[in-house]
Amino acid sequence: MLSAGCASWSWAGEVSPSVKILVTYHSLSGGTERMAEAVVEGAKSVPNTVVVLKRVGVVTAEDLFSSDAVIVGSPVYWSNMSGEVKTFFDNWQFKFGVFPEFKMKNKVGAAFATGGQVSSGKEVTMLTILAAMLGNQMIVVSGGGAFGASATTEGDSQGIDKRELADARDLGQRVADVAKLISRISSK
Repeated sequence: MLSAGCASWSWAGEVSPSVKILVTYHSLSGGTERMAEAVVEGAKSVPNTVVVLKRVGVVTAEDLFSSDAVIVGSPVYWSNMSGEVKTFFDNWQFKFGVFPEFKMKNKVGAAFATGGQVSSGKEVTMLTILAAMLGNQMIVVSGGGAFGASATTEGDSQGIDKRELADARDLGQRVADVAKLISRISSK
């Protein structure tokens, strides 16, 4: 059952629709990859959810267009998404041809980020990812935090902790739940 505030939805008595979620990320040190794996775990906890995990550099047009939802993760580089993640979004138009038809319209989108310090730009990074999705007329959702899931990886941090991994799992589960709702509504 999915619940949000006063509204709730249950699949009791109905077959839950199958949805496909693409979780894609860039990671050099392994921190963002660890968060991506937790996002996948959360999404897979929702019945009838197929999850594809890929680095941004190897995502194909078929991966993108066949997905009901896309969750993108990035490390923070200079208070923003990494160049590899920015290139991934640029490829939506220049390599995958999402325009002028808005081929990502009404797909669910979400973001997660890792950064070295507490105030290193994780929220800005997630917002720039979400802005790229909104520009493609996607339906963006949060989970794990106000803008998505995030983790602090350096400084006083001992690395990604259990709470941050739980937030990433929550994000994956929420995206799967919302993608199912959108799929159900779209099929009526």
